[in-house]
Amino acid sequence: MTETVHISYGDHPSQFGVLRMPDLSGLSPVVITIHGGFWQSKYGLEENSPIDEDLTRRGYATWNIEYRRVGEDGGGWPGTFIDVIDAVNHLTQLKERFQLDLSRVVILGHSAGGHLALWLASRFNKVQTNEIGKTLLIPIRSVISLAGVLDLRRMWEIHEEKGMNSPIASFIGGSPQEVSERYRLASPIELLPLNVEQILIHGELDLHVPVDLSIEYHRRAIEQGDKVRLVVLPEVEHFMVIDPSSSAWKSVTDSLETLKESSCS
Repeated sequence: MTETVHISYGDHPSQFGVLRMPDLSGLSPVVITIHGGFWQSKYGLEENSPIDEDLTRRGYATWNIEYRRVGEDGGGWPGTFIDVIDAVNHLTQLKERFQLDLSRVVILGHSAGGHLALWLASRFNKVQTNEIGKTLLIPIRSVISLAGVLDLRRMWEIHEEKGMNSPIASFIGGSPQEVSERYRLASPIELLPLNVEQILIHGELDLHVPVDLSIEYHRRAIEQGDKVRLVVLPEVEHFMVIDPSSSAWKSVTDSLETLKESSCS
């Protein structure tokens, strides 16, 4: 039997995570999962429950984190960013009780969660003087981005071209022209190199987050010397990559196994 525990890491109702533990003895490798939904409060972490259940059956401890989102008090810039750091750092308080191997931590994020996953990886051991001012305490071994929003400026432009009010402006607090420095601090493509192993998985048929964002990010990351692999999946749309019953999910589990093997070698 696997164990599932709801744990708060702060006082706000959205500052919590769901920890699932595999039925194994000894230390468990950890996959932190971050859900998408363009950082909006109408989308929650339950989106990741099926993949967390699948990963826990495969022997991973999973920490599915919630965070304050746009539409909630404190959501957006900088609250959402502070929350995801606090949620990850909270694992240091759970390590002994749940036998977590914090030397083997992978962050897996989907869509807006892919953005937050790569942004988190950029923070390790960096003391910041900006509005976030938080240091990530846990070393991130690797990141898997599933259809991630890896370039906030470009995603904002895509929404504008479609005549949409971009949720990115609500999230960051303005357009790239209005709050340019926030985009520089918040957009993964502008934070390269991350100096963390990265795997980018993206479906060719994605209508929510175009695959071109991952392709361009990959090109720039390679140019800057990061260890990054791009997996483009034909005939795959935005949500198939987080559907354990889909063929696309095998790309994710295979990637995790590859990362596990490289960490043990």
